[in-house]
This record gives sequence, C-alpha cells and structure tokens, in this order.
Amino acid sequence: MLNFTSYTVDQIKDAFGILSGQRYEFMIDVEVEEDDELYTENGLYIRTLYLVDEEKTGILKYELIEKVTNRYIELELEEDELQAVESFCKEHVQDGAVK
Repeated sequence: MLNFTSYTVDQIKDAFGILSGQRYEFMIDVEVEEDDELYTENGLYIRTLYLVDEEKTGILKYELIEKVTNRYIELELEEDELQAVESFCKEHVQDGAVK
C-alpha cells in the first residue's frame, strides 16, 4: 500500500488555449514497504498529470520515478493504488489552482 508523505501541485498553463479543461502536475512522494515490488532504497515519487474538465476529471498519465536518480521505473500501479492516487489528486487539486 502507498503512503503519501508530501506533494507539490502546479497548474499547467495552456499558452495557446487549444486544450479543454485545466491540467495539473502532481509530484507525490510515497513510501512503500520493503517487500513491495515498487520499493527502492532511494525512495519513490509519482508524477501525475491530472485533468479537471466539465466532461471528464481524472488522471491523464502517471509515472513512477526514483527520487535520487530521477530514473523512470517501468512498473504500473495496481488498481487500488491508482484509485488512491486519483482520490488524492481530486482532494488536493485546488492547491494548484491559479488564484
């Protein structure tokens, strides 16, 4: 199971105004247990692109990244982990809204 420890969220600006909705980039630091396949000694964060639109809201893309090396980890989250990330983003998306 993922334990979210810290995060940042930034709204991605659409300079040309061609994309619908608002996009946000989350960088979520997570802890995982040593026996989990996602575990790495260097730590892990999830880079998530999240969409807020009238028709659709949710994760567009995510990447698992090793903290110290910034190396992409070629694994996928399990369904329950992905749901936890999506819920986290939904709960915290307003933190990245332009004021």
